[in-house]
Amino acid sequence: MQISANFDGGNIEVINQDNIDDVQLAIRPDQGGEFFQWFNFKLQGTVGQRYTLNIINAGSASYTKGWEDYQAAATYDRQQWFRLPTRYQDGTLTIEVELDCDAIQIAYFAPYSYERHQDLLSAVQVHPLVSLEHLGLTLDERDITLVKVGNGDEDKANIWITARQHPGETMAEWLVEGLLNNLLDSDSPTAKALLDKANFYIVPNMNPDGSVRGHLRTNAVGVNLNREWQTPSLEKSPEVYHVVNKMKETGVDLYYDVHGDEGLPYVFLAGCEGVPSYSDDMAKLQDKFVNALLMASADFQNEFGYDKDEPGKANLTVASNWVADTFGCLSNTLEMPFKDNANMLDPMSGWSPERSIYLGEASLLAMLVVINDIK
Repeated sequence: MQISANFDGGNIEVINQDNIDDVQLAIRPDQGGEFFQWFNFKLQGTVGQRYTLNIINAGSASYTKGWEDYQAAATYDRQQWFRLPTRYQDGTLTIEVELDCDAIQIAYFAPYSYERHQDLLSAVQVHPLVSLEHLGLTLDERDITLVKVGNGDEDKANIWITARQHPGETMAEWLVEGLLNNLLDSDSPTAKALLDKANFYIVPNMNPDGSVRGHLRTNAVGVNLNREWQTPSLEKSPEVYHVVNKMKETGVDLYYDVHGDEGLPYVFLAGCEGVPSYSDDMAKLQDKFVNALLMASADFQNEFGYDKDEPGKANLTVASNWVADTFGCLSNTLEMPFKDNANMLDPMSGWSPERSIYLGEASLLAMLVVINDIK
């Protein structure tokens, strides 16, 4: 038996693998040690053999409620992902696997690799309405890339979409892939109608360093990017610094920040009701967008989610709050589950890349409903 995580986005430490009925593993914390929950590793063994994998530090993870009713994701071909029998008890996350092939990859959620990220950028840039802009470099000197879709007409609305501020929330970039593919589909009436009235500015991966390092939540120096928006710096958060400067250059009429939530088994929005500049017009636009997304996707719901901030009490270091308050626009954080969607269970796959992709397409429909109201 061989267990390895020495690859893009990999994360696991082998504590003891002498007993296949009690293989002891541990998740490596993000830089700085404050956060950990993401794991991603490969197990090579004997076909037909059953292995019991115990992640012994799961009880100290960042979001222990995330282990409740959770099933680990796995793949043999790195294309189709399924769920493995998983249980959490007494601080240990136990994953059971019987090998159908020599090697299996097991992860907290289906990874979106840095190589796939590069493939996505290369694929979309050949579209006549797409250009790529280099905004700057991360602390590990990776590119911060902005995908611009549209003709740049200043009379059009400017829609900004960011994903993977928290690198372990890979479902966010799966969603962006689906959204981009639909937006660039010449046969999509939704895309045509939107591009007649809007320019899109999309950052598919806000945190490439954390993604490659196998982090859950932080960048190369242990900074949570979604707490940096009021005072970003080149020293700690160049990813946010460069995006904020570009937003100030273009303006923002609608903002969509895409995330995943470890604990809640639902798809939901977190709005900006608590920002000081929140108005009746912003509230009406929020309601219209929520109702549109409810119609566009059966996976989306508006009953379960985060508590709304009290008026004027929003944390303006958070992206969606800072953008809403700065630009007075419709601004939301979209959250997807790591587990399954409790309103529409899929025992085989749980929440998946495919469902994230479909939700990206549905998000465009909701944007189309409000497009005439946001400029």
